[in-house]
Amino acid sequence: MDFLFIADPLNSFAIQKDSTLAMMRAAQAAGHRLWFVETRGIVWKNNSVLADCRPLVIKPSSASWFEVGAIEPRRVADFSAVLMRKDPPFDSEFFYATHMLSQAEREGAKVFNKPEALRNHPEKLAIMEFPQFIGPTLVTRSADAIRAFHAEHKDIILKPLDGMGGMGIFRVGADGMNLGSIIETLNLDGAQSVMVQKFLPAIAQGDKRVLIIGGKPVPYCLARIPQGGEVRGNLAAGGKGVAQALNDNDRAIAESVGAVLAPRGLLLIGLDVIGTNVTEINVTSPTCFQEIFDQTGCDVAALFMDALESAAT
Repeated sequence: MDFLFIADPLNSFAIQKDSTLAMMRAAQAAGHRLWFVETRGIVWKNNSVLADCRPLVIKPSSASWFEVGAIEPRRVADFSAVLMRKDPPFDSEFFYATHMLSQAEREGAKVFNKPEALRNHPEKLAIMEFPQFIGPTLVTRSADAIRAFHAEHKDIILKPLDGMGGMGIFRVGADGMNLGSIIETLNLDGAQSVMVQKFLPAIAQGDKRVLIIGGKPVPYCLARIPQGGEVRGNLAAGGKGVAQALNDNDRAIAESVGAVLAPRGLLLIGLDVIGTNVTEINVTSPTCFQEIFDQTGCDVAALFMDALESAAT
């Protein structure tokens, strides 16, 4: 099969832990041909969606780990599968790219995750569909509503709806210190919505990334544990990743969410779970494949490749 990967520039990959690279390696090992394009290389021309893509070979050397050929314009619909792996943020250009890929689907392309599903499941707001699994949560533009939420719950987390990697996350304790300044920073005088959640002390045991592939939970998760004085467990914010087997609650949540979301075209989902609560549902470019493999031997990329091959045929 020919697989087209849509992703950030190859030289930006963190090769020791990049999940997209793990997918590429698994695809190449299975005998598939790899192609690569950035979102800017997806174009509409002559009544068809094209990719100005390059053939890609993954090499064993870490110093020079990839080799690409010359650019070849190809119809996106002509690939066996298209993997949309552009990292967040979900900005206007990402949004436009999903519309281009939806048109490619109308021309016969198979895109994973499905572009319509990417648009319909923003990673912070997708939890609203599963109130049984979330803690007290508020989404608002109102500074007064945020203050009332803090007065009720005392210890809260505030975050922007378009952040990633722990960016822009604040904790405000019972004393309310800096709450006004944080509200001003995040909601821009009412111009921007903010998510506010009750602080979950279970973050001390880790913010678990639970992966769902083809509707089924991967048997291991990665608990991202805050370090030092940090409240954020995100690896990008210095959290320590510790792989561990799913507990019964993790598995039950993942099975329930997967049963709802996988049929909508979300082949790969990454739940963020603190204690018994889901805090985010990641669908744009879920990660942690390599960390789980390195620590447990569970080959998440191979599990994903099996599901992708089945979905692409």
